[in-house]
Amino acid sequence: MTHDHDLVLRPTPAQTEAALNPPPGRNGGDLVVETLAGLGATTVFGLPGQHALGMFDALRRSDLRYVGLRVENNAGFAADAYGRITGEAAPLLLSTGPGALTSLAALQEARAASAPVLAISSQIPSAGLGGGRHGYLHELPDQAASFRGVVKSVHTVRTQSQIPSAIAEAWRSALTAPHGPVWVEIPQDVLLAETSLPVVTGVDATPEEVVPRPELTAVAADLLFRAERPAIIAGGGVVRADASGKLRQLAERLQAPVVTTFGGKGAFPWEHPLSLQSWLEDRHMTDFLEDADVLLVVGSGLGELSSNYHTFKPRGRVVQIEADLGKLESNHPALGIHADARLALQALLETVEERDDTGAPERVRDLLARIADRIAAQELTLEQQLLTSVRRALPSDSPSFWDMTILAYWAWSAFDPKAPNTMHSAQGAGGLGYGFPAALGAAAADPTRPVLAVSGDGGALYSIAELATARQYDLNVTWLIVDDGGYGILREYMTDTFGQATATELTRPDYVALAQSFGVPGVRTTPGTLEQDLAKALASPGPSVVVLPAVLRMFAATHLG
Repeated sequence: MTHDHDLVLRPTPAQTEAALNPPPGRNGGDLVVETLAGLGATTVFGLPGQHALGMFDALRRSDLRYVGLRVENNAGFAADAYGRITGEAAPLLLSTGPGALTSLAALQEARAASAPVLAISSQIPSAGLGGGRHGYLHELPDQAASFRGVVKSVHTVRTQSQIPSAIAEAWRSALTAPHGPVWVEIPQDVLLAETSLPVVTGVDATPEEVVPRPELTAVAADLLFRAERPAIIAGGGVVRADASGKLRQLAERLQAPVVTTFGGKGAFPWEHPLSLQSWLEDRHMTDFLEDADVLLVVGSGLGELSSNYHTFKPRGRVVQIEADLGKLESNHPALGIHADARLALQALLETVEERDDTGAPERVRDLLARIADRIAAQELTLEQQLLTSVRRALPSDSPSFWDMTILAYWAWSAFDPKAPNTMHSAQGAGGLGYGFPAALGAAAADPTRPVLAVSGDGGALYSIAELATARQYDLNVTWLIVDDGGYGILREYMTDTFGQATATELTRPDYVALAQSFGVPGVRTTPGTLEQDLAKALASPGPSVVVLPAVLRMFAATHLG
């Protein structure tokens, strides 16, 4: 008997000829780039190093586009953003030891934010592997050990024939929900050695689906239908699963108010009558969610930032849909449904009956009014004015990438992203320096839209070298730097806690002149002219810098008392 899959696996005459007579001059690095191309990759990020030169030499024999950054961690941030924007696994090519280790903070952010990054690093020559102290350049006793606690999976290669399968396995891991960064390492000699293996063509790495169990979604549907005060918390898993439309359908059928987490910005329309927006750091919101008799949590682990710093204590029944098994019921007892958000929401839509609750929009309006009154009482008009200016200047479909800075903390709660998958920040791991290199990765992913990066001056100093990258590749990114002369949020935290700040003040450059020295247009703006200057920069092709000298304040915390 002949099975269908036997026919699929049989090579064509042309494939047979190519396999028997592969092109000369190929090495192990060619197997890497051929596998990436076979998986569908079109763009790779990275930084060359001595042990990785086999991969980089192979790039010139491929159709892959290379975007080289100046610091490995920034290359990791760029790959992270590329993965978030496209939903594809973004290849990140790195060298051994210091080069590899410099990417760790970016990979931690990708893991926390479930961004698919395929990091491929060189290793010391095969003869030095095994933990001995041979004295090779860049040698570590166990390089992969530094990454096991950071990435989703680690894949080691020791021979050329292992390269295609290891990379395909890593690709599948990166793109199986929850998405995340993965690590592949290949010895220098394996990358450099000439290969007689045929050109890599057919590579299958279809991600596995995380499907909900039907008995659980049936119970969840019944709970939600019978609820008197249902509410929904929508996290980043909704955005990553492209499930915003299904979330809206479910919320409208249930007449359930929806709040989005900071990682889930855009999962639900900001101005919808059922939208609670993103005010999770507000006690009025915390009280409202605690009062829900059934709370549906989709694509969120209810971590520190999503639970008002763990002060949230739900009194009703919690239903949690989460693709990351480790996050399921990790903070609150729940009916835990291990599933991709899109598949689980579809199952609920096929099961749940429509609720009649005409009072839900009024409860939403009342809650948002109380939050607005609290903010208004603190005389924070400058901060709100700046967010309004940024929103007006930024095209509605343009992505924005926010560093860890006071204006970004405001944006988490108060910025309307206008569309799903357009607002991103480093709040997953919370490291500095994310905004600008991430925006470069997004611009590489989609050059048709201007991209906004927002940093404080402290975070900006992590990324100055990437002005050269922006210019070299003519990437369409406008970088807004809010210059307050230091680490503004740490200054505020320390002053509130200790009465004075230590180690928060910075000597910094003239950012406009510095940008211009890279051939990047720069302008100094004011709160009154920010909208005009930012809109002009965003409308101009290529990179630009807008510097806003301003000292901003945060709204009062509500989790401390």
